Amino acid sequence: MTRNHLILIAAAGSLALVLGAFAFQYIGGLAPCVLCWYQRYPHMAAVGIGALALAIPGRALPMLGALAPLTSAGIGLFHVGVEQKWWEGLATCTVNTMEGVSGADLLNTDITVGAPAACDKIAWAMMGISMPGWNAILSLVLVGFWIAAARRR
Repeated sequence: MTRNHLILIAAAGSLALVLGAFAFQYIGGLAPCVLCWYQRYPHMAAVGIGALALAIPGRALPMLGALAPLTSAGIGLFHVGVEQKWWEGLATCTVNTMEGVSGADLLNTDITVGAPAACDKIAWAMMGISMPGWNAILSLVLVGFWIAAARRR
């Protein structure tokens, strides 16, 4: 496989993970927690890095591309630990406040105001692995594609 093929696979994989997360959110009705959002941002960056890496030769951008899903995997593993009660989540992971909700929001009958999801609740799992766990696994696979791309000329 060529460098560009590997970059396309890695960037497309990140795009697929982000689109999948949005599908679970908007089609499946699973509200994301703060950590869920944090896992999406590195994948969004990986898509942009992929576009640049296709246009600019060298190893620097693919190595930077590898850091993006590696970061998401790290956040995902932290999130799994929060779900399993191995450690506490961030202060923003609780849903005890209505911070950011205005009085107008509460009076508006056209919108549904809901609290963000709690980080320590497993919203969905497959084969005993929660969504952040799958994100971590798939992100590490994408890291491999990025590193393989960096090693190609």
